[in-house]
Amino acid sequence: MNGKKCKSENTDMKKTPLEDFKKNKNKKIQNIIIIFSNIIPCVIVIFFLVYKNSFENKSPEKDKEIENLKKQLNYVIQKKTELQSNIQIQNIKDIINVYINKGTALSTKERVNNKLYGLIPSAVETLEQQVTRCLEQVRSMSSDLEKYIYLSNLRNNNLTLFYRLLMDNFEELVPIIYTPTVGEACVKFSHIYNPANRDGLYISIKDKGNVLKILDNWPYEDPDITVITDGSRILGLGDLGVNGMGIPIGKLSLYIGAAGINPIRTLPITLDIGTNNPKHLEDPMYIGLRQNRPEDPEFFEFLDEVMEALSKKWPNLIIQHEDFSGAHAFSLLDRYKNKYSMFNDDIQGTGAVILSGLINAFRKTDIPLKNHRILFLGAGSAGVGVAKQIRDHFVKAGNMTIEEARDHFWLVDTKGLVTFDRGDKLAQHKTIFARKDNNGQQFKDLKSTLEYVKPTCLIGLSTQGGIFTPDIIKRMAELNKNPIIFPLSNPLKNSECTYESAMQNSGSRVLFASGSMFPPYTDPVTQMVYYPGQGNNMYVFPGIGLGAILSQVSIISDDMIYTSSVALANTLTDEEKSAGLLYPRLRRIREVSTKVAAEIMK
Repeated sequence: MNGKKCKSENTDMKKTPLEDFKKNKNKKIQNIIIIFSNIIPCVIVIFFLVYKNSFENKSPEKDKEIENLKKQLNYVIQKKTELQSNIQIQNIKDIINVYINKGTALSTKERVNNKLYGLIPSAVETLEQQVTRCLEQVRSMSSDLEKYIYLSNLRNNNLTLFYRLLMDNFEELVPIIYTPTVGEACVKFSHIYNPANRDGLYISIKDKGNVLKILDNWPYEDPDITVITDGSRILGLGDLGVNGMGIPIGKLSLYIGAAGINPIRTLPITLDIGTNNPKHLEDPMYIGLRQNRPEDPEFFEFLDEVMEALSKKWPNLIIQHEDFSGAHAFSLLDRYKNKYSMFNDDIQGTGAVILSGLINAFRKTDIPLKNHRILFLGAGSAGVGVAKQIRDHFVKAGNMTIEEARDHFWLVDTKGLVTFDRGDKLAQHKTIFARKDNNGQQFKDLKSTLEYVKPTCLIGLSTQGGIFTPDIIKRMAELNKNPIIFPLSNPLKNSECTYESAMQNSGSRVLFASGSMFPPYTDPVTQMVYYPGQGNNMYVFPGIGLGAILSQVSIISDDMIYTSSVALANTLTDEEKSAGLLYPRLRRIREVSTKVAAEIMK
């Protein structure tokens, strides 16, 4: 707003759009720059010819003429630079408008003062009216991807309206802006990308050595938090390269919606270091680098520069790593967690939220902690990260040593039960839970391992949809009065089983949580309606981020992550407990995030 006062609305309304257009300074500046851009080459040519001629006919008069031409040339270049700077300032103002834009909620006076009168329909609406219209439009769309694209464009044009719509309809819209729909959006990101949208920073490995200069181009000051990915392991969809930008955007939307963090102080970043996925390299619409990913030395050198530049540019910035490959995620966390205020949501956030659900599940089974046996299908970064969090709970709550706690875990990967003597070289992170008490026995699949372990709890992070078959679920129900089954793989198609299958094959006795939301289940005999738990990281990472921002911590410690788990588990209300829920209802997400933040700040 320019702050100009008008004598009356009627007087200002007499101004025609044509008059305002003619007075548009920005348009004039653009025209002048075009003229200067055409003049400068001519001046340079003239200068060159005169300068060349001076060697042939040197004289004091010629020297004076050359000096005058130099001054004129410098003046023209200076003026062009100043005018381009004015254009840049105006463009930055245009960018910032998304944070103050109110659309049809602008008053008549605001429209006149900002030269918007006539560019917006006459009605002056309330925010509630706008939300009603947007929700009607969302619900009229036939596919979730269409809804995602619509909401993405709304977010890039009117943040106030977007987040009001999200907060008023959180449970309905979260599956659209994040999992499971964000998975499809990432796969098709290059095809649905809108060049008019400014979603975040894309930092290419080609910019190595100049990352700090790239950060200088971010038009807003002092972001509080960034979510950063290299797109190498997006959900359970593999290497998507630059298409992974949908994840930082979605995560930060949840930080804003669930924890109330200021949108202008969030920064989505995708590191474009290429992709090893030939599908994307051959896609003519792919918007990232068309090259394979670098070897580790170059990769880590680039990441070191990125982390150092972020910390130097914004010393209080909270950095969340997201969807890095299993081969790099643990190494990056170990490399940076004691140097920067950072955490890895796939490893620590997933572990924290699953531990929280398990704490409440353990309470319902009445089985002592020392008698629980945890079987994991999936031994990647997410699986091992979750297992470490649960192990730490056994240590703290069960008064065990790390070695004693570790003996309560068995991990299965694509080759079977992870043991030290099965004949293959184990990745470093798998050695944390590899078994050495198997007496030479090797178990090649889930079914045989389940019979060997007889677990009280079965957790899936394998991305193998449907691998928890009816027979597996029935066997878990035979072994346990209330079997704990957590199929956590995303998106929905990769979930190890459905809630319906888990309920049908356990006699409705299962304690269940999944990575993506399943619909409720109605028992055909009793007609009782049961609601599944969703072990979604949004229950903890907004609170972790909010607490870290408010306390301006130098590092995010393991104790802070563990505290977030216990804090979340303790947020269940009596009504939620009586309903058999393992996690609080999503409509309480702001309250939950605040409580988690408060606990980790202590």
